[in-house]
Amino acid sequence: MLGHWLFWVAALFVIIFVRYVAFSGGYHYLLRDRMRDRFRHRIFHYEVGAGAQVQTEVRRSAVVSLIFAAFGISVLVLWQQGWTELYLELGTAREWVWLLLGPAVFLLAQETYYYWIHRWMHRPGVYERVHRWHHDSIETTAWTAFSFHPTEAVLQAVFLPVSVLVIPMHAFAFLTLLAVMTLSATINHAGIEIFPASWARLPLLRGLIGATHHDAHHKQARYNFGLYFTFWDYWMGTESPKFREQFERYTRRSEDKAGAET
Repeated sequence: MLGHWLFWVAALFVIIFVRYVAFSGGYHYLLRDRMRDRFRHRIFHYEVGAGAQVQTEVRRSAVVSLIFAAFGISVLVLWQQGWTELYLELGTAREWVWLLLGPAVFLLAQETYYYWIHRWMHRPGVYERVHRWHHDSIETTAWTAFSFHPTEAVLQAVFLPVSVLVIPMHAFAFLTLLAVMTLSATINHAGIEIFPASWARLPLLRGLIGATHHDAHHKQARYNFGLYFTFWDYWMGTESPKFREQFERYTRRSEDKAGAET
């Protein structure tokens, strides 16, 4: 029985790590060969093939992927035992309502959990043991997305089995959220702002976290603790006072250049 589950952990590890390589490597390729000229004025620091740093990030990400795989299999076990709120059918009104409501509740709950656990990881004594590995990448790359200490990986991953116990979600919506998590982490660490300037003027979009917001966290560690959204940073006064100006400067400069070329 143990060998059976170890096999599935190993299989899921391959899936998670390949997904990480596909997202981070694909984004790296886009920055290097496709997006660099178009977004030249939005690039903070991205260095193609950042040498030893990228190698360290990939090694650490492999360990993190294995930890994520173990927790992923725990979700599968809970589901097989009938202990989760995951479902596959769409036959009742409740199931249709939670098809959209479930992911929204999940993201808001994860945002809240991550914001407070992230602030805790920056406390003296905790930071050095748990979170410093991630901040070794002051100038982040697309490969930084999964570069954590194993303890931090566990703290992040434990949210998944807990969430499926209490939040009704369609199984495929849950799997989609896992891909969104990887994509968001890649975008936020890649060192280039891809969100348009117009998003800062739209109430529903201005609260999304992008590369500018998270880059400020790696350079000013006492600010910007959010994961997907800025509302906790805004409410708690932990958003960098330079963030809005930096986002406007990066995006306006890029749009001004695009307008001049047309």
